[in-house]
Amino acid sequence: MATPQTQAPHGTTALVLQGGGALGAYQAGVFEALAAAGWSPDWIAGISIGAINAALIAGNPADQRIDKLHRFWDRVSSRLQAPAFIPSGPIRRWFNEVSAGITATTGLPGFFTPRLVPPALSPPGSPEAISIYDTKPLRDTLADLVDFDRINHARAIRFSVGAVNVRTGNFAYFDNRETTITVDHVMASGALPPGFAPVVIDGEAYWDGGIVSNTPLQHVLDHLDGRTGAPDHGGDATIFQVDLFPARGALPRTLADAIQREKDIRFSSRTRLNTDLNREIEKLRAAARRLVAKLPAEFQFDPDARLLAAQKNPGAITVLQLINRAEPWESQSKDYEFSRATVDGHWAAGKADVEHSLADPRWKDRHDGRSARKSGMVTLDLADPEHLAQEPAPARAG
Repeated sequence: MATPQTQAPHGTTALVLQGGGALGAYQAGVFEALAAAGWSPDWIAGISIGAINAALIAGNPADQRIDKLHRFWDRVSSRLQAPAFIPSGPIRRWFNEVSAGITATTGLPGFFTPRLVPPALSPPGSPEAISIYDTKPLRDTLADLVDFDRINHARAIRFSVGAVNVRTGNFAYFDNRETTITVDHVMASGALPPGFAPVVIDGEAYWDGGIVSNTPLQHVLDHLDGRTGAPDHGGDATIFQVDLFPARGALPRTLADAIQREKDIRFSSRTRLNTDLNREIEKLRAAARRLVAKLPAEFQFDPDARLLAAQKNPGAITVLQLINRAEPWESQSKDYEFSRATVDGHWAAGKADVEHSLADPRWKDRHDGRSARKSGMVTLDLADPEHLAQEPAPARAG
């Protein structure tokens, strides 16, 4: 068990939640362990199931969040509560496949139900014609478990969910600093076609944001503004990035393995590529500021110099990656396999990964050597069984 550790007095603590259906129970376990260790998010950004978990957290007081997460996940996993008598191997895979088949054919309590009329027999353009399931049960569940007034008016937590405009194909984020968040915004973020119909908001139809990008990390990095940070460390942040699909995996041996591996690659949203790219961007920004400071006075008002000087100091950013690793008995149906045994397993894995990561010396020593600098991005993946985490050399003070 990780030793409780409160967050730093300056800077933003963000929780970034990827989409992934049933795998989202891992995020609930992550949050429970973080809360037990004294970490409370200032900002939660989510997509798809990550948006639902984000709403359950931001839409409840601190002492009720774990209970509401349990109530949601217990409700959606109540169809098949039988234990998996064989914990691994082919029999466990068969158990998971049966569970996924039950979900596909009967729906999930508190989440979705199959439409009675097939799409082909429904009026063209209607929600029934372009989706397989009715998500009214999810709307009722969110209304029951989430206090949207708390998200919008108390604003104890900044809240952002991502969706894609069906008409334009453009990505959109709904943020409680700019928009009054309703159940529709959360539903839109999780409206994955062709299973679910798009959700109409202000005359525009939206689908699941995971179609474009399944990880809202970039949105958080682009909008860190230091409102909770020290004046000279405006963008200081600790970001817990919780991903549900591993970018890395074994070479497939069967067709089912190949389908699962393709899904992992597609929905991992190139996690490592994105974090590596952002590290390089922050290095370039720091270099631009240093270069402008060295220019003779007559160049200070040159348009190009002013553009470079406008690059904000991003602050010192630590990204702790928490990635739900694939289990050998999982298959391509793992994102809609909602048996109680599997959901509980994902939850436990999330808790264990946080406890392991926060106890790691690399986490405890993450600030060493950084006191002399004011910017730079460090990424840590401390639960990686291959120990492939990378930490860049400290950037020079800008």
